[in-house]
Amino acid sequence: MVRVLVTYFSATGNTKALAEAVAEGVRSVEGVECVLKTVPQTTNADWLAADGIIVGSPTYFGQMASRVKQMFDATVAIYGKLEGKVGAAFTTSGGAGCGHEMTNMSILTAMLVAGMVVQGTTQGPHFGAFAVGAPDEKALQQAREMGVRVATLCKRLAISGQLSAVSD
Repeated sequence: MVRVLVTYFSATGNTKALAEAVAEGVRSVEGVECVLKTVPQTTNADWLAADGIIVGSPTYFGQMASRVKQMFDATVAIYGKLEGKVGAAFTTSGGAGCGHEMTNMSILTAMLVAGMVVQGTTQGPHFGAFAVGAPDEKALQQAREMGVRVATLCKRLAISGQLSAVSD
């Protein structure tokens, strides 16, 4: 079975709400298991066991939160073993123009450096789901759709044999 890890850090509950919507989207795809964990609960073993990894963070100074960065820093112990896994990002911010796109890009940059395959969309938001403040229904729907896209891509790669080849 294909496994997608949704991991997030949330200080106010806004990022948690978005994470739950992402997980709902992942779980709606038949044949895909979703593991939802906070960043402090997430280990390198979780990263290795997942075929897809979706990371969420509040926007702090236009970047991912330091706790999320620490999680990425810890993956140096498994460097090279994440190559080919599917990745995506989501974020929340305190206001419009507060750096949510830059935050998602900071997460996606870390994933690309790790050799991960990044899932985007032409429909927007292009760099990953986001919410300004508490997620409204539009943000929650975009998060669910992102979860579906990542889960579907993981499943396609698994069926073609590409995902297992890079995960072994």
